[in-house]
Amino acid sequence: MMTLADLSAATLALSLLLYLLLDGTDLGVGMLLFFFRDGESRRRLTATILPIWDANETWLVLLAGGLLALFPLAWSLLFNAIYLPLFIMLLALVMRAVAVEYRGHVDARWHRALDMTHIVSSLIATFTQGALAGVVISGDLQAGAFGWLSLYPALCGCGLIAACLLCGCCWIQWRVKGTEIVLAHHLGWLFLVLSLALLIAINLLDSRPFLQAWQRLPGKILLILLLPALIALLAAMRYRRPVLSLMLALSLVTLCWGALIAGLWPWLLPGQLTIQQAAAAPATQIFLLSGYAAILPVTLAYNSWAFWVFRARVR
Repeated sequence: MMTLADLSAATLALSLLLYLLLDGTDLGVGMLLFFFRDGESRRRLTATILPIWDANETWLVLLAGGLLALFPLAWSLLFNAIYLPLFIMLLALVMRAVAVEYRGHVDARWHRALDMTHIVSSLIATFTQGALAGVVISGDLQAGAFGWLSLYPALCGCGLIAACLLCGCCWIQWRVKGTEIVLAHHLGWLFLVLSLALLIAINLLDSRPFLQAWQRLPGKILLILLLPALIALLAAMRYRRPVLSLMLALSLVTLCWGALIAGLWPWLLPGQLTIQQAAAAPATQIFLLSGYAAILPVTLAYNSWAFWVFRARVR
């Protein structure tokens, strides 16, 4: 039976998933600028995320605020281990915002510098987010300020980079009308293979979350669905169905995330703190969840409206 604390954790998990799916794709497009060297191609790629990147980051704000209010004990334990990569990630996201927003308002001679800022900041933000997830999953919070650079968190960071690049390639093929879709198609195959290889490597280092997920019915169902989703993605990419490819790539991320959550439950910090132990007072949870119940539909509606308004392909 789901408790109030479980509902709070599920709400935060949903916020994180939506951030990974939406802003993760934006970050992938930012990193892909590296492979498109001419200014016109970079203008098109940047234009595809310009109207929506800030709305997508709303989910990160909801996640951070919700974690602090709903699970303050977990936040206090985490902060000592993640303050450095967290600061680096936030700084990178700020620099990405500068690069995206100012590109269309400055002289052309600044475009190259802003594009490089966009590439590097997207890469750093994505890596640190994956590394932060690796620190939490491993439960190693005593490794010091640079523990997030150890092998397991670093592989998680690289895995997230590959997954975001794959989603970014699918996004470009859907949203851009130009020669860029050819290179994006070929790069998509590369990053799909790289994503699978890194997922295998991460599980070879620590397979406990997915093994535990396999022992539970929801996790087993999600893991079983991974194979048909992967086969469907291969077929969609083979026959160049960009919208379907993007949906299936995001579905693979969702299935992996869901299986990971199923494997970690009921731990919030594996081996150290359960969801029930870390939860705030019931009155606090009810107050926050009431706010989430109002905010989540509005945020989803705004995201959907933004996608609809700017649905035309970029020329």
